[in-house]
Amino acid sequence: MNNTSSSILTSIGFSSTDIKQLSLDQLVLTGNYTADIQSTSFVLLHALNMLAKLPAKVKRSELEKDAAKLILEITREHRETFLARHVQALYEVITQHYTQFVRMDQLVFEASKIVPGLTPSLETLAQEAELLQSQKDGHEIDQGIFLSHVLANQKCGMHLCHTMLLPHPQTASYQNQFKRDGRLEFNTAIIQKEEKSINVFFKNGRFLHAEDDNTLMDMEIAIDLAIQDTSTQIAVLRGDFIQEGKYKGLRTFSTGINLTRLYRGKIPFLWYMDRDMGFINKIYRGLAFPEITPNEILGKTNEKLWIAAVDRFAIGGGCQYLLVMDINIAGDNAYLTLPARKEGIIPGVANMRLPRFVGDRVTRQAIMMERRIDCASPEGRSICDYVVPENEIDQTIADTINLITSSGVVSASSNRKAFRIGQEPLDMFRQYMAVYAKEQAYCHFSPALISNLERNWDAQNRKLEARSST
Repeated sequence: MNNTSSSILTSIGFSSTDIKQLSLDQLVLTGNYTADIQSTSFVLLHALNMLAKLPAKVKRSELEKDAAKLILEITREHRETFLARHVQALYEVITQHYTQFVRMDQLVFEASKIVPGLTPSLETLAQEAELLQSQKDGHEIDQGIFLSHVLANQKCGMHLCHTMLLPHPQTASYQNQFKRDGRLEFNTAIIQKEEKSINVFFKNGRFLHAEDDNTLMDMEIAIDLAIQDTSTQIAVLRGDFIQEGKYKGLRTFSTGINLTRLYRGKIPFLWYMDRDMGFINKIYRGLAFPEITPNEILGKTNEKLWIAAVDRFAIGGGCQYLLVMDINIAGDNAYLTLPARKEGIIPGVANMRLPRFVGDRVTRQAIMMERRIDCASPEGRSICDYVVPENEIDQTIADTINLITSSGVVSASSNRKAFRIGQEPLDMFRQYMAVYAKEQAYCHFSPALISNLERNWDAQNRKLEARSST
């Protein structure tokens, strides 16, 4: 620790002993897993105790803000050092040498039990959950650091990808009801069986089908059930009818992340990871089986051909869905955007997937320069297979389903797998998510995110009932 850093901590009352125990020189790892857990946990918990002595973030002086930032930065270097050496050993303990599939939310909490301080405790997360995003210290960044190291390790990372491609633990409890009724309506999603297809509808109309902490599990279970249904071979993803406001009585697709809930601190960091490693990846790759690897070379998945139907717009996360679909149908008045610059976050896996459709330059313009892509434009037609008048979308969906089923879709799974091995094999996805986990965690708690939302979305004056941006 340099003199400037020491003086900052000293000036607000920390003792020389406190400062010495926090310093980077304090943590010397031996390579022994058990011993290094003890020494790492000691330093990390000591840092958390130092942070707890400071006022709440909104009440800190400028000097106290600098001290908090310094404490957090140093402890994150300690985490990186420990995980670089021991992430595989830690993951093997949690998963009992890869015999247990532990989803990410449980994985990060188990890590905090084994190495106290490595990832935030449930108590810490509960305290931060009550705060606005701008008022949080960002302890969830430590989850991103941990998951980044897990995913960067090929053996651990592929096992975690396998875990997240398995059906959600709650899916089985809905199977009998869905088989009986052919329809389920969750709070924020609907699944309905038709003669030749199965439909999944966004149902968050009050927010123009925006996605948030309330929609995550509903959508994953609906996607699971759609893929598992053996009587249909095609699934259709579409927005339900809007019940109020400007679009009352009409369909819209999805407006992506609910910016108001994001600003209010209601969307946890793990939401991003669960979404992209969970149901969006399941649409792209299918559901995995516990006993068989899901990789494209020797693996096996339960897959279904997917069609997306875009009414009016697919914004942010809504646009990301189109990049994993087999067929996209859109109205000729519809448009696509990825307003990542305005939001201050990474738009899921779009950075890797969108260039396959429109090239690198258009992708960068869309993500970094707010370029709108009209579905009827040449770039839009590179993403959308059919662009038709709005009143012809229903018929185009039906005609497409009839066209595909008339010749059979027995080879659909094989062709999907053949496309993926050349474009985005599972191991390539793992590497992307290793980078994404850490970078998105920092973005999620960046001051730039807050200022972007206040400037571009007037988030501080919106209520939680407000819709997402369009």
